Amino acid sequence: MRLISWRIWPALVLLLFPSSVASQAEGSLLNTWQEFWLFRFLVNVLGYSTIIIPGYLLIRYFKRSNYLDTGSGLCFPVIKACVFGNEAKSSLIDDISAPTRTDPDSGSSIKQIVKLLVCAAGLQASYLTWGVLQERVMTRSYGAKSQKEQGERFQDSQFLVFMNRILALTVSGLWCLLFKQPRHGAPMYKYSFASLSNIMSSWCQYEALKFISFPTQVLAKASKVIPVMLMGKIVSKKSYEYWEYLTAVLISVGVSMFLLSSSANKHPSTVTTFSGVIILAGYIVFDSFTSNWQDNLFKYKMSSVQMMFGVNLFSCLFTVGSLLEQGAFFESLSFMMRHSEFAFHAVLLSVCSACGQLFIFYTINQFGAAVFTIIMTLRQAIAILLSCFLYGHAVTLVGGFGIFTVFLALFLRVYARSRMKAGRRSAQPMAQKV
Repeated sequence: MRLISWRIWPALVLLLFPSSVASQAEGSLLNTWQEFWLFRFLVNVLGYSTIIIPGYLLIRYFKRSNYLDTGSGLCFPVIKACVFGNEAKSSLIDDISAPTRTDPDSGSSIKQIVKLLVCAAGLQASYLTWGVLQERVMTRSYGAKSQKEQGERFQDSQFLVFMNRILALTVSGLWCLLFKQPRHGAPMYKYSFASLSNIMSSWCQYEALKFISFPTQVLAKASKVIPVMLMGKIVSKKSYEYWEYLTAVLISVGVSMFLLSSSANKHPSTVTTFSGVIILAGYIVFDSFTSNWQDNLFKYKMSSVQMMFGVNLFSCLFTVGSLLEQGAFFESLSFMMRHSEFAFHAVLLSVCSACGQLFIFYTINQFGAAVFTIIMTLRQAIAILLSCFLYGHAVTLVGGFGIFTVFLALFLRVYARSRMKAGRRSAQPMAQKV
């Protein structure tokens, strides 16, 4: 059986990784099959299952045994918060709910402009730096003293996810302690669903850069509105306007133009492998589920920082558990000790991610989702240009037109959504007068 399995692996590798096999010697590739993304993905999922399955059994036991009525002792408040939460959404929650969005007319216009500039600069600096570092960490080697030396590449995407989440957990926890938050009502275990899909989407995001260019990844993120709409119909039973379907089609066309032009070009920095497309599809599916599940959690009227804390708490639990089980945690720490430059990049990557999340919450609170979407859409366009400039990605004329089509569709979505909201606001006073 062992001999048969080793004969099957080469055929499986040739089927799933044609581009990788073409670019590397077949012998060396097969000798390191443990490093393939599919193998690492399955090992990660196995690690998460060692936490999820016992947790599921415990939750089921506590619910079936009617623990909420019969339980007592020191562990009772913890178990109640984790399994049952404060299911009754009393008026007290509404009284101290998260602060509503600040009216743009309040205060002087100069202050509002300064606030907007600070928010825009913070978001751009955080996420542009994050994007550049992400590509640097996943596509370049460390420790090479000359151009002839290959150096050593960091391989474990899950450790980077853990680094991001542990700092975000710390920042959100301090924020919740320092500033008044709504009374928490959701059972803690419900965060685990969004957390699991979030860490899987982040893992796919890092891992995809080994197989695709950064501009391709950014465009894929821009096109995730399509699976988000599909997930919205499946998970939340949402309905959408005609212009939302129209812009989704435009985004699909634009992304297809870019991908086809990149494949035709066959430039080393733009080639998109079959593995890269699969991982990118996984990222989009997981990320779409995360946003829709979080929408459902917000029915408990929690603040965004509480959501950030709950999701990152389970993300740290899942990732550190899986890393320790694989023995990858100390290997990654050893890599950090060997390469101080990587340690700096990993920490700065986490700082940018945590600060970016806080800027997101503040911008939406002060100026609304439409302004935030415009800022982030501009950030994506700048990120593509910056990546092409720093890392030499080639973009053809057709590919450039595809990029333009995608961002045109995104701005059309923002414009149509703002017009629709303005129409609803103007219709409300008319209804009251009647």
